[in-house]
Order: sequence, then C-alpha cells, then structure tokens
Amino acid sequence: MVQQHYDRYTAQDQLVWKVLFDRQTALLHKRACTAFTRGLQRMGFHRNAIPSFEEVSERLGQSTGWTVVPVAGMVNDATFFALLAERKFPATVWLRSMQQFDFIDEPDLFHDVFGHVPLLTDAAYANFLQFLGHVARRHQHDAVALQRLRALYWFTVEFGLVLEDDQPRIYGAGLLSSAGEVHHCVHDETTRHSFDLATVLHQEFTELRFQEQYFVLPSWDQLTESIAELSALLAADWQLKPVE
Repeated sequence: MVQQHYDRYTAQDQLVWKVLFDRQTALLHKRACTAFTRGLQRMGFHRNAIPSFEEVSERLGQSTGWTVVPVAGMVNDATFFALLAERKFPATVWLRSMQQFDFIDEPDLFHDVFGHVPLLTDAAYANFLQFLGHVARRHQHDAVALQRLRALYWFTVEFGLVLEDDQPRIYGAGLLSSAGEVHHCVHDETTRHSFDLATVLHQEFTELRFQEQYFVLPSWDQLTESIAELSALLAADWQLKPVE
C-alpha cells in the first residue's frame, strides 16, 4: 500500500488523463452499459484533472460504502480478493505514457479509476464484487478454485459485456479504459459468446494482447446469479478439473 502524492503528477500526466478521458468518453457513447454512464456522472470525473483518491473514496462511500486503496502496482491474489471482501478496491497511482494509449499489459490509474470506479456506484455490481472477494478468500488455498475465480473475474469485471436493448454494451474495465480493445471487441470478426458460467470457468485468458473472445450477459441480474451459483458449487466440493 502507498499514498497518492497528487503534487507529483506532472503536466504531462494531466495531459495523458485529459486525452484518454476525451477519447474514451467519445468512443463509449452508446457502447458502454447504463450503469457505467450513470456512475461516471455520479463520480463527477472530468477531463481537466486526475481524480484525487481521497475525493473518490468519499463519493464512493456515500454511494455504496466502497473506498479505493492506493497501490504501487499489481497486488497478489490473496491481498486483492481480501480487499474486495472488505469493499476496498486497490487502485494504481501511476499513469501510462503517451506511447501506451492503446494497450498496456498491467493496470494503471486510468484503467483502475476510470474503468472500475464508476461501476462501484451501482449497488448490484458493488455487491457482486464484494461477494466474489468473500468466495475467493474462503478458497484461497485451493489453486483450482482460484483459477476458476480469476477466469470469472477476467471475463466479467475486466472484459464483460451485457445486453441492453438487444445490443451488447461494455461494462468490463479492460474495455472501458482501452480504445484499442474496444475497436477489437466490436469488430465483426471478433467472437462474442452468450455468457455461460461453466464455459467461462474453463477459459484461458491473457494479459499480453487483445482478447480472442468475449462473453455477453443476457441481463445485469445474471452477474450476481453467476457468483452465487459458483459459490454453491465450491461449497459442495464440486470437482473442478484444472485447465490443460
């Protein structure tokens, strides 16, 4: 855990935030899910300044009881899921460079704050993420179960889509924060499956390139239903086979 030293952000950092904010808000028009659009308004994010984590936590706390915890970079699974279980989201303090606009292989401030935080104002999503943290913490010594939970997290929280008005809308932060990934996702030749829990749990994923496939929830309600179903399966000692 670290502190967000706001005075250390340079004029270049502020410019990166501004350009990314402008590009993503324009690109996500009619592509992002309703919960994200509403959350962006609730958080009051704007193009002219990198958000202060203190102010972000205050607004989130008033909305759903969540806070953001500043971190220097990626944290291990045990720490990450434990924080989620406590309604705390680890957010990276560093910001990508101009040369990394389209794709980064690890989360930065724009990904964590712009991509993740607005949805944490949605009660159903916020509860889903906390429940996922609780389930992961209960199975922290079960490598296979954690592998399945990572896959579920990846194809929902990071790269998920949901049907709204019969159209797939983006809610995954990895999509919301990346213009390159959005263009790849909406391409006619990109594979988009209807969300099925058993299928998602057995999927491999990569952080090194654009995703080869995406999964579309038929409704927002299924997000909560999927983690409840998984929790029941794990509690019943469901025999999970590791990915080959």
